Amino acid sequence: ERTIVFKRNTKGSDSILKDVIPKIRSKDIQGAEEIVKASSHNVYSRFTEFSLEHYKTGHDGLSELMTGKMIEEKISLEKRLPILNTLGNNAPFIGLLGTVFGVIKAFHGLGTMGNAGSEVVMRSISTALLATAAGLFVAIPVVMVNNYFSRKVKVILQTLEILSNEFLASHSNSKKRG
Repeated sequence: ERTIVFKRNTKGSDSILKDVIPKIRSKDIQGAEEIVKASSHNVYSRFTEFSLEHYKTGHDGLSELMTGKMIEEKISLEKRLPILNTLGNNAPFIGLLGTVFGVIKAFHGLGTMGNAGSEVVMRSISTALLATAAGLFVAIPVVMVNNYFSRKVKVILQTLEILSNEFLASHSNSKKRG
């Protein structure tokens, strides 16, 4: 699900950023609006469209408004990522719990069967180690996927920060001239 969300939100992002930033710098607001309207609906076009709407109104709190929009986008992008984080962090512990139960069973078998129970003990320890392996088998790829998506969120937010700074620099230069 997150893969689809990130593909949609980054589709066409290179072209919009490459084309919009020069328009913002040259204060060609209409040109920037045309680029946004023609682009695919992604996080960058939504942010740029929002910023352009408030840029034209000359809103004094443009910085705060854009920060709020970035937080809104961050919440949307990070939706369900805590599930991956929790799963990745807790799967090894669930495996460890299985290992503990297996070792308890092994010692119980050893205690009740004496020396004749070594076969039962070995089977129990083998099962216990399988629980640990299963926990790691789940945790490792989940942590990798979570790190991948977390990095994507970070890059997107840093790019929005660049866009925000471009708007603020352009807006403050307009005030100095006006």
